[in-house]
Amino acid sequence: MIPRVRAPELPQNYTWLNTDQPLSLKQLRGRVVILDFWTYCCINCLHVLPDLKYLEQKYPHSLTVIGVHSAKFDNEQETENIRQAILRHDIEHPVLVDQNFRVWQEYAVRAWPTFMLIDPEGYVVSYVAGEGNREKLDELITNLIQEHQNKGTINHSQINLILEKQHQPLITPLAFPGKVLATPAGLFIADTGHHRLVMSNFDGKILHVIGTGKSDLIDGGFDVAQFSAPQGMTFDAHKQILYVADTENHALRRVDLQRQFVETIAGTGKQSRNIYPHGGLGLETALNSPWDLVQVGNDLFITMAGSHQIWQMDLASDIVKTYAGTGAEGCVDGSLTEAAFAQPSGITTNLEELYIADSEISSIRGVGTVEPRQVRTICGNGGLFSFGDVDGQGEDVRLQHCIGVTYFQNYLWVADTYNHKIKLVSPITGNCQTILGDGIAGLQDGQGQNTRFFEPSGLSAIDSHLYICDTNNHAIRRVDLHTFEVTTLGFSGLCAPNVCVPDAVIL
Repeated sequence: MIPRVRAPELPQNYTWLNTDQPLSLKQLRGRVVILDFWTYCCINCLHVLPDLKYLEQKYPHSLTVIGVHSAKFDNEQETENIRQAILRHDIEHPVLVDQNFRVWQEYAVRAWPTFMLIDPEGYVVSYVAGEGNREKLDELITNLIQEHQNKGTINHSQINLILEKQHQPLITPLAFPGKVLATPAGLFIADTGHHRLVMSNFDGKILHVIGTGKSDLIDGGFDVAQFSAPQGMTFDAHKQILYVADTENHALRRVDLQRQFVETIAGTGKQSRNIYPHGGLGLETALNSPWDLVQVGNDLFITMAGSHQIWQMDLASDIVKTYAGTGAEGCVDGSLTEAAFAQPSGITTNLEELYIADSEISSIRGVGTVEPRQVRTICGNGGLFSFGDVDGQGEDVRLQHCIGVTYFQNYLWVADTYNHKIKLVSPITGNCQTILGDGIAGLQDGQGQNTRFFEPSGLSAIDSHLYICDTNNHAIRRVDLHTFEVTTLGFSGLCAPNVCVPDAVIL
């Protein structure tokens, strides 16, 4: 416990989201308050959201959670981008946009996420940093409520909020799609915000909708299976099997197109707290936010974003284990056992080397799958706070939280997510050039850099086309690789779960 000090008041003239008016600690007297200092790029910050939701639901009349969004990346300082993150992650408590780290500094915060616990009399009584603190926070809140009930200083009133999702409900056909995969069988889309997968042909005709659209971990037929924020996919065309990184279920799923059946092949459904290299049988080994995956022979290679590692699953033995990375967050090249990554979120391969979009260090990494198995940085300088928008060569390149990467015709296409651009990287020379997007968030078809995207996160190429998951636009964009003409793909008949709207009404 830290000494009781009066909690600094929250700025009333800053932007507030998920509420129709600013909240003050003065008006919240009589309630326990948690200030959650977060930034929406951070996997650790996302991991604690279920804990906060659990506590909010357990103490609805005594606890108020306020998210204090103190942005790491430039792109995260924009109010509209924060609003989209609130919608994407279904955050239901008020969020204060902390301009220039003012509130962060007033509370002497040093890391994301950090929780400041304020008692009903307006004093900071404790703080907790990092993940895995649900039980500790629960105990602290219980004790505070009991103490202040005895003192008569508790207020059991309920606070009514107007949430962003009430203004902007997710009724679009796709919701925050995270990854797309172009295969000879068709186009697979991780409809992440709707917790399902969509398969179409290349003209947008729907072939399958896989999953009910409810967030859960349930195996079964396409009409009963459930996912939770699925992301990356890889396809075994010979066996007609799609493998899926079911990110918020901390699981790997196998989708059998012939049997139209979904089953879990790795993960327990619970997040692993073990960041050290380890492994075991797939269904007995907890995983930590698998974000993307690729198949090489009989192995799956997985970006384990939550533990900052690359993992491997042997599909013959069902053994899943750490392949590269110590579990420390950073940028260390060298052998598989000494390398370090920082929230790797995209993976692709030329069958001899894995290529990684290492998002928190805004870099593209290479990981060998044949001897000598080494890790290298292809472009970007690997610093946790070294980011920007600079084309060039190797260490001189600056990206901003790149999430997607795909290998095609000897080059890497990169979704430079927070720069709202698509870039082309040579895995040999490290040269990086902007091909698509002018760097302004938007939805604009056209040609080359006369186009706009909004936090694109996944991409995949086949024949003469590149397909892009334009995440915050809830869209799939198609690029003609001969002309760099960008169009937005339409999906006839697709609608949000439980919301069907006719394609057109003619009056």
